[in-house]
Amino acid sequence: MSRTTLFDLDGQVALVSGASRGIGEAIARLLASQGAHVIVSSRKLGGCQQVADAIIAEGGQATALACHIGETAAIEALFGEIRSRFGRLDILVNNAATNPQFCHVLDTDPGAFQKTVDVNIRGYFFMSVLAGRLMREQGGGSIINVASINGVSPGEFQGIYSITKAAVINMTKVFAKECAPFGIRCNALLPGLTDTRFASALVNDPGILKMALARIPLKRVAEPGEMAGAVLYLASQASSYTTGAILNVDGGFLS
Repeated sequence: MSRTTLFDLDGQVALVSGASRGIGEAIARLLASQGAHVIVSSRKLGGCQQVADAIIAEGGQATALACHIGETAAIEALFGEIRSRFGRLDILVNNAATNPQFCHVLDTDPGAFQKTVDVNIRGYFFMSVLAGRLMREQGGGSIINVASINGVSPGEFQGIYSITKAAVINMTKVFAKECAPFGIRCNALLPGLTDTRFASALVNDPGILKMALARIPLKRVAEPGEMAGAVLYLASQASSYTTGAILNVDGGFLS
């Protein structure tokens, strides 16, 4: 029996935002291991370069390009560089996100509100628009949005973050419906509580962690790498008839 090629990404170009650590890094490294040339992107070039260097050391292909997705001009510059260097984009993983305030919804700071919306909604939207235009030219591609279980079941004291992640879920369905005629698929990953620096305020607080684990049937926090396999599925031909899907990887939290 021959080895399946369903998950092979040879010759494809993938862009992963927020890829300098955590879930984004795990995704970038797995996509590279399957043959993709991965554009490792985040706000700071240094962290991106470290991940890109690690991928190259492991025999993969990677390029580090900095981009703050909360700034539309930075997104436009990033895609100008991608078009110039690669001329195509096969996979976009919108993973970068922010959650600057942990508070009661009535105490939401306007600045924190705007920052969260700029990155988590506007950033994902225009990353998808510019990626979609490239994909339309070449006849198809795959967009994967990393949302959150908070988009379905709002996290306590994470009001605006939860609202933006609900928007990402709906955004995924919009792009899936409107871009299907161009061969572009768009799906969303909903991670559960994962052991990353981003979630450290939750994971490192014994009281909060105890309450969270009580609601997770698998009774543990996920590792970043446990999110990457789902993204590989959504990026590859293994999911060729899957678009508009919302994939929960949450230890059973939303069950």
